[in-house]
Amino acid sequence: MEKLVEKNKIQAVLAELKKQNKKIVMTNGCFDILHAGHVRYLKESKKFGDILVVGLNSDSSVKALKGPSRPINGELDRAEVLSGLESVDYVVLFDEISPAKLLEEIKPDIYTKGADYTVDTLPEAKTVLAYGGKIEFIKLVEGRSTTKIIDKIK
Repeated sequence: MEKLVEKNKIQAVLAELKKQNKKIVMTNGCFDILHAGHVRYLKESKKFGDILVVGLNSDSSVKALKGPSRPINGELDRAEVLSGLESVDYVVLFDEISPAKLLEEIKPDIYTKGADYTVDTLPEAKTVLAYGGKIEFIKLVEGRSTTKIIDKIK
């Protein structure tokens, strides 16, 4: 099974799974330098449903979010690493800074995000709640971040 699915094909893939009464979970992020915090977060996200879709920020959107020196790893490398994780069923690249448009298109049953957000501070919360989706917040692993890894390397 190919886990990296083009944005224009993910709706059809998920529609088939929804017909089988599969609960779809989605999360998103840059996942630039994968670390234990990411792996634990994705495992926890998967527990909320049957299928975990990771919306992966494209190189251009990572650059817009994180600055000109990022990403460290290109989008296809990041997608391949994520695809190697047991908890991840599908990876879909998106170019926007916010995953709101992707969420609106695929309408996952559950959307997960780190517990550093709340419904009030999560920009895409309105999108998820508008189509009847549910948001779950995942506790972050203390001291684990791509930025800290980059700082340590420097």
